[in-house]
Amino acid sequence: MTYEIEIGRSKRGRRAYSLDDVAVVPSRRTRDPLDVSVNWQIDAYQFEMPVIAAPMDSVMSPATAIALGRLGGLGVLNLEGLWTRYEDPQPVLDEIAALSAENFSPAATRRMQEIYEAPIQADLITSRLAEIREAGVTVAGSLTPQRTQQFYKTVLAAGVDIFVIRGTTVSAEHVSKNEEPLDLKKFIYELDVPVIVGGAAGYTPALHLMRTGAAGVLVGFGGGATTTTRRALGIHSPLASAIADVAGARRDYLDESGGRYVHVIADGGMGASGDIVKAIAMGADAVMLGSALARAEEAPGKGWHWGQEAHHPELPRGDRVNIGTVGPLQEVLWGPSHHTDGTSNLIGALRRAMATTGYSDLKEFQRVEVVLSPYVSVD
Repeated sequence: MTYEIEIGRSKRGRRAYSLDDVAVVPSRRTRDPLDVSVNWQIDAYQFEMPVIAAPMDSVMSPATAIALGRLGGLGVLNLEGLWTRYEDPQPVLDEIAALSAENFSPAATRRMQEIYEAPIQADLITSRLAEIREAGVTVAGSLTPQRTQQFYKTVLAAGVDIFVIRGTTVSAEHVSKNEEPLDLKKFIYELDVPVIVGGAAGYTPALHLMRTGAAGVLVGFGGGATTTTRRALGIHSPLASAIADVAGARRDYLDESGGRYVHVIADGGMGASGDIVKAIAMGADAVMLGSALARAEEAPGKGWHWGQEAHHPELPRGDRVNIGTVGPLQEVLWGPSHHTDGTSNLIGALRRAMATTGYSDLKEFQRVEVVLSPYVSVD
């Protein structure tokens, strides 16, 4: 049962919780961490960990997508980013790193907008995806809904394995008087590859996205390390409640569809290993990570992190932030860790949390007991 709180005489609202508001509870049984499986499979593609790299230029390049694939995860290349706008994006990346270190610097934002005015080149989409494919790892690329119809044929011809349609929020019923909206259901039905789509922030929008035929739904809105969406638009959806709501939609759609399982993928706001643990405990099948992987030494941003919202030409809703580096990608994901703050050995921490609470695989761990335990983190 959902309880609403009276905000004022004319408005009521539901209380929602962030990942910081919840905690996992140990059970009477424990396991050896070596007996715990963190394998994840979506469609025909199997992975050694439930980790997808966010399609952000500070996180993913063809080289880091290949490296992540070899480590057992899935790297998603931003097909509207620097690697598809510039033949050699390294000088541009160096310039972005050298911009003003002041948060919310108008000059830095203006220069970011100028850099991303360069046109997307279809031949670069083809060559970047081909580079990943030649390495023998799963190939995934991402477009926003606004550019999907323009470039999806190029993406499919390049041989993508998993196609991601990712925006700040994506709905199955977009309405526009100015242009023909993307018909997600028709579009996905006509594709021969699995599609992950999002973000969604609640039960009803997620259920509608599942009905389009998507293989996975991204969950999250305005909670990432670089976003200013809550400040700029006043829109935010605390992630713990959002994941639980979308997991509820997954359960109901499983019954409605006669057994079709749609993966719930938490996206944004998970900068430490404990956040990953709690996201899966709330019902996520996998996580899409940005800042957690941007801290790797191999990350293109070299300690700087930004998203697509940071360079929107009319209403930027994100910042370029300095999060530093903590070690090689191998160490960030699999350890060994030399940090106590949950920024490295992310998978080792997940495995240990599952072992401590007595669960042997990810699907079982979604049933773990959780409690509300709001606290203020002390750094």
